[in-house]
Amino acid sequence: MLLHTNERIYEKKAVMSEQITGAQSLVLSLEAAGVTDVFGIPGGAILPLYDPLMDSKQIRHILVRHEQGAGHAAEGYAAASGRVGVCMATSGPGATNLVTPIADAHMDSVPMVAITGQVASSSIGTDAFQEADIRGITMPITKHSFLVTNPDEIPRAIAEAFHIASTGRPGPVLVDVSKDALQALTDFNWPTSMDLPGYHPVTRPHAKQVREAARLIVESRQPVLYVGGGVIRANASAALLRLAEITGIPVVTTLMARGAFPDSHKQHLGMPGMHGSVAAVGALQKSDLLITLGARFDDRVTGKLSSFAPNAQIIHADIDPAEIGKNRYVDVPIVGDLAEIIPDLIAAVEAENALNNRGDYEGWWSQLDHILQTYPVGYDFPTDGSLSPQFVIERLGIISGENSVFTSGVGQHQMWAAQYIKYNKPNTWLNSGGLGTMGYAVPAAMGAKVAVPDKTVWAIDGDGCFQMTNQELATCTINDIPIKVAVINNNSLGMVRQWQTLFYNERYSHTNLHTDRIPDFVKLADAYGCHGLRCESQDQVDATIEKAMSLNDAPVVIDFVVHKDAMVWPMVAAGSSNDEIQYARSIAPEWGGDE
Repeated sequence: MLLHTNERIYEKKAVMSEQITGAQSLVLSLEAAGVTDVFGIPGGAILPLYDPLMDSKQIRHILVRHEQGAGHAAEGYAAASGRVGVCMATSGPGATNLVTPIADAHMDSVPMVAITGQVASSSIGTDAFQEADIRGITMPITKHSFLVTNPDEIPRAIAEAFHIASTGRPGPVLVDVSKDALQALTDFNWPTSMDLPGYHPVTRPHAKQVREAARLIVESRQPVLYVGGGVIRANASAALLRLAEITGIPVVTTLMARGAFPDSHKQHLGMPGMHGSVAAVGALQKSDLLITLGARFDDRVTGKLSSFAPNAQIIHADIDPAEIGKNRYVDVPIVGDLAEIIPDLIAAVEAENALNNRGDYEGWWSQLDHILQTYPVGYDFPTDGSLSPQFVIERLGIISGENSVFTSGVGQHQMWAAQYIKYNKPNTWLNSGGLGTMGYAVPAAMGAKVAVPDKTVWAIDGDGCFQMTNQELATCTINDIPIKVAVINNNSLGMVRQWQTLFYNERYSHTNLHTDRIPDFVKLADAYGCHGLRCESQDQVDATIEKAMSLNDAPVVIDFVVHKDAMVWPMVAAGSSNDEIQYARSIAPEWGGDE
């Protein structure tokens, strides 16, 4: 494979001395890879890199306040833009603080390169100061990891890291560079080709499998397009819309796929899963064919796996062959890039239609329309007059608009943001889906705003999540990254409290944050150089959001003080069958359309 050559890099090298340091080579390598933004914190082992980094006219380094923030910012940057996100940390604790965002990126298929400093190669394995085997630690949660102790190998390692991170199923790659390799002299040689034995992602689907999938589609009577985040990563949303419209098949989009298919489209049934719509969950359970595109049969979608979609044949298309058949038997496996699979599937379906083979889904839609009308996703307002968190989030989506980017922490506010904001475009909903990382929202919003500076970026956070990473507001203020933060403040760890209400006899063990405005989020915002606002009643919501929208000279934090016992509905209890979906505390008796 030929690599892009940045001629400016070679021109820059020509005016330098004959040899350069490994650190200079690493900076040139990042520039050759097209990097413009990096999130990180310096430290002893990586310090040699930071000196030449200061001279780069291409790369903007953003000094974060915690390495976890650097990793999540790189994730947000990648998820909002489709480009590879980059973060840096020093050895030992600096590197281990990146483990959570690396694991997060691995679970959610986010293209990211993490660069870490390492102790001198002669000290590796001696328990030297700030030494940690970060390559070994992260091996299960990276696509690949490099330990570079020879400065001559730096350009190739960086080139391969970016290629691996961004091709096939995207994911994180670690490049760990010893301090002596950064300090030693070397020649800079950016590779023009690479050979990676054993790494050959399949992109073109097998034509026979595609034709078989098309045959099942036109023969089925109750099919569902089960869409996962892989559609967004493949930039295949436009093709998905075409496939849905030519077939007339209902669509469900998972938590990671929100925005892959327009919420406003009449064929969209909503989000499936533990807190999915009754229509989406019911459609999967009653289907006779699942056309699974870039989804992985996650336990949060399937519930009790043995009872999931019991009568459905399975078409499973994914770029990662390891996912196919991992959790559920597959009738038609299709390995490849969804950007190529879906157009081929469209052509195959159109060929079937030309032979007068068309799916008849009229009866199926009659069932689904009944469920949609009987069990809409909705909420009640608190009887004590306190603020409804669902209302807040719903109004936030409406006022900010569909071109905004929304990130979220993990918990109730995450589910409400997935349920009550309408996503009509891909890359506008960023969250920690697979790992479920509290503290993701603020740094991810920071990274997203750097990647797409012309868009409004909201972090929807809980008061528990917000207190894990809000120090990155300082980073945002200092670096002119005006994100907006909506803190859904119920003075508790809301999702855990909901489980304690339902399954632990209301024994609220260590979920009450007892904040009493400790800290006071408005004062905290002010201390960080942000605009701080507070909203405590329904009649203040629109005006408060509109005020936040008008403030673009600094980050904005809104403290929405909401009802403590609001719950996320519908709900399928962990480990239960999707047949037992609860709709406002009671089993929905007609969720499947049987009467």
